[in-house]
Amino acid sequence: MAVICVAREFAAFGDETVHELASMTGYRSIDKEYIETKMTKLGITPEVRAKYDEKKPGFWASLSQDRDDYLHFLKSVLYSEASQGNCIISGRGGFAIFAGVPGVISVRLVAPRDVKLQRISARFHCDEKRAEQLLRQNDHDRKGFHDYFFGLNWEDPVLYDMTINTGKEHPATVARIIDQLRTLTITAETEKASIARLSELRLGQDVVTEIVYTKRIPIHFVEADVKGGRVVLHGVANTQSAIDAAGQVAATVHGVESVENAIQIVQEFAVMP
Repeated sequence: MAVICVAREFAAFGDETVHELASMTGYRSIDKEYIETKMTKLGITPEVRAKYDEKKPGFWASLSQDRDDYLHFLKSVLYSEASQGNCIISGRGGFAIFAGVPGVISVRLVAPRDVKLQRISARFHCDEKRAEQLLRQNDHDRKGFHDYFFGLNWEDPVLYDMTINTGKEHPATVARIIDQLRTLTITAETEKASIARLSELRLGQDVVTEIVYTKRIPIHFVEADVKGGRVVLHGVANTQSAIDAAGQVAATVHGVESVENAIQIVQEFAVMP
């Protein structure tokens, strides 16, 4: 069992490599279309996705509740898929969302700028000037997306297990390199630890969903840290009754064995005349 996260520069043969890797390994491909279908079923509209999907949101979008909803349900989809094992997650900050999780391999695909421009021109039947515009916009969007949602520089090589230059290699060759990394690093012990941790992440996400989106309890910045079946709730609220309600709801979620409620009360201060 393994989860492979593939971050890719625009025109670095990301989709082609994921397709080859999925065919080679039999792993499920969790790509943009698949994720969009799942998020739509969870209530995230195409209009909302268009504001946040692999791009830094504009000023008003960054202040919207839609932002929190998008990230929450993106994580819900990815945790759910990863917990089933044997999948390849294309983009969407997968390497950041699963950072530190055993059994998750993170790879970044890059290519020389001139090669990417040639590929863009061929794909979109455009001249070099237009290709340059498309590349610049995509670079800006992807950098902004990772900086805004995860607070990191996605170009930092230490965030990945491996970075591959696809400028000279066929996607099938790149896929074989990634698969070789998988066979060399994923052990039975790693798989066991991966299953356990992914189950915890999914349970924590289920708890937050139940509190915030199903029961709509007014808790802000809710997080549910899970170890085994033990859940620790974090966040802030204006009333003790809301805190108590959140703890009670968390205890009803399937898989939860105990709940420690660490949500804090933050009193609203009246403005002095």
